[in-house]
Amino acid sequence: MKIAMTSILALALVACSQQKAPAPTEPETVAAPKTAAEIHDEMLVLDTHLDTPANFSKAGFDIMADNPSVLGSVQVDLPKMNRGGLDGGFWVTFTPQGPMDPASYEAAKQAALTRNQEIHDMVAAHPESFELAYTSEDAARIAASGKKVVYMSIENSYPLGTDIGMVEEFYNRGVRMIGPVHFRDNQFADSSTDLGANDYGGLSPLGEELVKEANRLGMILDGSHASDSTVDDMIELSTTPIILSHTGVKAVYDHPRNIDDDLMRKVADDGGVIQINAYGSYLEQLTPTPERQAALDEMQKEFEGISPAIADAETRDRYIAKMEEIDAKFPAPRSTFEKFLEHMNHALEVVGPDHVGMGADWDGGGGVTGMEDVSFLPKVTEALLAEGYSEEDIQKIWSGNMLKLMKQVEDAAVPKSE
Repeated sequence: MKIAMTSILALALVACSQQKAPAPTEPETVAAPKTAAEIHDEMLVLDTHLDTPANFSKAGFDIMADNPSVLGSVQVDLPKMNRGGLDGGFWVTFTPQGPMDPASYEAAKQAALTRNQEIHDMVAAHPESFELAYTSEDAARIAASGKKVVYMSIENSYPLGTDIGMVEEFYNRGVRMIGPVHFRDNQFADSSTDLGANDYGGLSPLGEELVKEANRLGMILDGSHASDSTVDDMIELSTTPIILSHTGVKAVYDHPRNIDDDLMRKVADDGGVIQINAYGSYLEQLTPTPERQAALDEMQKEFEGISPAIADAETRDRYIAKMEEIDAKFPAPRSTFEKFLEHMNHALEVVGPDHVGMGADWDGGGGVTGMEDVSFLPKVTEALLAEGYSEEDIQKIWSGNMLKLMKQVEDAAVPKSE
């Protein structure tokens, strides 16, 4: 019996030895964490204040070429947008403030219509790379197609003259954001930087009509450059939240152009958004050299009373050439990327990532040392990640907050039949 049992055990051992040994378990592969650059590349990145259309009529500028960067004035073109992951944004029709009389209004209107048409022409010339956007839903679709998003805005409503009907004219031409005022008081509102006596204490009666018409049409109202009292009036009167498309914060640098914490909270509590700029002289005190200041003073005397945007072509070209000559000979002092981040981080601390975005004032004077053009935008995402903000937060900052506001404005528009 023992012999038989031994034989059975032996056969069992032989059978086991002939079975295939189980394959070794493959170690689980853990995906490497995404880099800041990869995270940035996956996001929909929009800037709410691109002054780039001012370059469209300049000799030598090509939106498709990698133009040599010039801080404050040549910072956006297709190659730089691709390197920086910039999907587009609001391309600005800007008209400097001029005299408030019928002839000047007419000249300014023609200048603004021309600039608006230049934006249309640029897109039409490069349909494979750019597309006009009109609604909040257009941005993601256009970006997914590999094209750049071209919303349009008006900075300074001065060229509308006293004809509120021009608001609808520009809406029909694709404009979806409008700011009533710029560097000086005008027929619509008080400016933050007109140090003379304010005429209205905020919006003028005509400015109130502009707000109502923008609400009716579904245009975002932009309080950038407006005085605090004007922003208060806009919030009070508007049926939708407002945006500050490019601004700084007073807590970091006490400049009239910047917004204080109380007003920032008021904008946010109303559902609005504060977009942080990178315009050096609004980020910190920058003192030009005596030589530069003397040259600027002489230039001001030479062009006193002349608004370059509505002057004849010869005068405008002479103005631009003179400014470029001064910049080359006596460069302007520069702010830094770190100072820009100080403004953005303060705004985020005060109102949180649901009410902050980016409007750097590219090609309108913006840009700082360390962020000279839009190709440097991934640095912003990297810095925000380092501050502890989530990818969801950062996507809101890059475009989500602005598009949410835009959708609210669209939904509140009043159909013509009403």
